[in-house]
Amino acid sequence: MQKTFLAAIIAAAGFSSAALAEGLTIGVSWSNFQEERWKTDEAAIKGALEAAGNTYISADAQGSAAKQLTDVEALIAQGADALIILAMDKDAIGPAVDQATAEGIPVVGYDRLIEDNRAFYLTFDNKGVGRIIAESVKAVKPDGNYAIIKGDPGDPNAGFLLEGMMEVIGADVDAGTIKIVGEAFSEGWKPDNAQANMEQILTANNNAVDAVLAENDGMAGGVIAALQAQGLTVPVGGQDGDLAALNRVARGTQTVSVWKDSRQLGAAAAEIAGALAGGAALDAVPNAVKWAGGEKGVEMNAIFLAPTPITKDNLNVVIDAGHISKEQACEGATDGVAACQ
Repeated sequence: MQKTFLAAIIAAAGFSSAALAEGLTIGVSWSNFQEERWKTDEAAIKGALEAAGNTYISADAQGSAAKQLTDVEALIAQGADALIILAMDKDAIGPAVDQATAEGIPVVGYDRLIEDNRAFYLTFDNKGVGRIIAESVKAVKPDGNYAIIKGDPGDPNAGFLLEGMMEVIGADVDAGTIKIVGEAFSEGWKPDNAQANMEQILTANNNAVDAVLAENDGMAGGVIAALQAQGLTVPVGGQDGDLAALNRVARGTQTVSVWKDSRQLGAAAAEIAGALAGGAALDAVPNAVKWAGGEKGVEMNAIFLAPTPITKDNLNVVIDAGHISKEQACEGATDGVAACQ
């Protein structure tokens, strides 16, 4: 089954299986492996590397930008032929790219932007994710008081998601039909920080919040905990397809979870890293595009995968894909969720 999935990814990415190098060591630097979704990514990366005859090594920065730099040094010392880096901080990661480049080791910026033309950028369309979150929530609550719970201030994705959200609701904000009554960054994308932010927004507005745009599912969980403590149920959007979030969609406490199939992203990263370590140029990666949408306008080679919104109306998509079991998704489901009938 793994080989079949890998073959599909290789075909989708445009790689020729004969062109992929073997016997390589690929190092992965995780920013904060505690988040649920990274376990899915890791399994996909490891599976794809092993199927291609390559070796996986990794390190967890545990939320520390400083530790991530020493982690990358250690991965290089362990013989990494290429690096996949989920950056904790977009600016602090620079010296790691410098060191890898000096050693002739290619870098794949994984899911989060490393704005450096020496790195390949692989992610989902995060602006698109922000648009989907806002569109899904606005469809349920087209006006009223909105709160926006953003991710870590050091992560460019927090900004891309917000840009996408504002593309959807910006005109309504200007017109006064939607009022943003609270907006806050949440350090480390942590649910407890998001919950604390939501509690403060509720207090400041005497609980008069009609909808919440949360930038990921973990934080959406924190938001919902804060809402429930006040006896409130309002539309809440998130992203990542976390299992708990998908169950909240079935229960009616979360409106949408934008699923970014981490199995696709992880497998693609493994193949790209292997190809680059085997000598492929950044601009020779199949299906790569030139992109310069970062804060500094640096032109980079990038691939953006398409996300999928999951609501109560299409919960079957993640169940049919094997991302979550029907039992997990549907525990405590409200009436009217077709996938749970």
